Amino acid sequence: MRTVKQVSDLTGISVRTLHYYDEIGLLKPSEITEVGYRLYDDEAIETLQQILFFKELEITLKEVKDIMLSPYFDKMHALESQKKLLIIKRKRLDSLIEIIDKTLKGENIVNFKGFDMSEYFKVLEEFKIEHEDKIIKTYGSVEKYNEHIETFKSKEDEIAKMAIKKYGSIEKYAEAIKKNFNSDILTLAEQFDEFKKDCLEDNHPKLKELYKRLVADLSKNPLSKELQEIAKEITDTSKKDYELFNMEYGDDNWYGMVQNYLLNPIWIKEVDKKYGNGACKFIGEVLKHYLGNKQPKINMLYEKLVADLSKNPSSKEIQDIVEDIVYETNRSNEFYKIDEGENNLDYLAELYLQNSIYIQVNDKKYGKGASKFIGEALKIYSDNSKI
Repeated sequence: MRTVKQVSDLTGISVRTLHYYDEIGLLKPSEITEVGYRLYDDEAIETLQQILFFKELEITLKEVKDIMLSPYFDKMHALESQKKLLIIKRKRLDSLIEIIDKTLKGENIVNFKGFDMSEYFKVLEEFKIEHEDKIIKTYGSVEKYNEHIETFKSKEDEIAKMAIKKYGSIEKYAEAIKKNFNSDILTLAEQFDEFKKDCLEDNHPKLKELYKRLVADLSKNPLSKELQEIAKEITDTSKKDYELFNMEYGDDNWYGMVQNYLLNPIWIKEVDKKYGNGACKFIGEVLKHYLGNKQPKINMLYEKLVADLSKNPSSKEIQDIVEDIVYETNRSNEFYKIDEGENNLDYLAELYLQNSIYIQVNDKKYGKGASKFIGEALKIYSDNSKI
């Protein structure tokens, strides 16, 4: 038998910590003397070693307790698993040390393989277990979701790089993912799906009749008074009967739905199958004309930002517009309970400046050099905000 002091000397664990383990029922002493001294036998010492292995793997004490008190806990199997995980951790740490050594020697090393992505993938797996219904609605099946996880694992370096830039660490990114899984953005996606399903399956009698009248003759002018009156009825009915379109950002969501008719290949295929070739874009053109110049405020702000690319991105006029963009973005994220990361603005600026897809899309949309202009304006605002 060993006293608390002897166990502390042997393991390096403080007496206070051993007392705490006893209080929470994680490691009980083998015997308590008449005068209240805690004594530990060899089996207790082995149990403590097991606890320390779990702690080294950064498993919380509550989880350790749940694992070890489970009737299915197998000590030898646990040791085998811990050994494998510790070897992985050792390789990760060796990789990080190698990167540091090379950096100290002046080598420019950009390698994210050493960063631990286990927390991120753990969140993805937890979500699968806890929200199977959402998984099936979003991905079609659990198998499809598993395929997505495998795709993410194949891009581990890219995800790690993004996570560290946007959130500061993999741990913060994992927490954000967990928060975003419970955000209203998933509910929003479900509401979009519900509206689309109602339209395709004629579940809403009035909309069924209105769309039938709208596509009766696809050769008509989408701008005609007759079709614009139907567009008004479709818009008013949708906004009245669907929360998706009458909430605070309802107008923005309706704008997005109209864009689906014009641009979403999956939606175009489904609608054309129902009403005939070309019907989806025809509907989109009619609804778009009825919308007029109405579009999300964030869209209008970006158009205002790039209205004159000859201006100085650091000018007060441009920076005031960026401030409005940041405000609207934060407001939307707060409404939908989305965590974009504390360094999101820097990351976004980098995308506009360096990402070939961003550059191509935005230059095509706003004019050559627009992506660089936006990126510089965002970067200047971000840098000034840190002063």
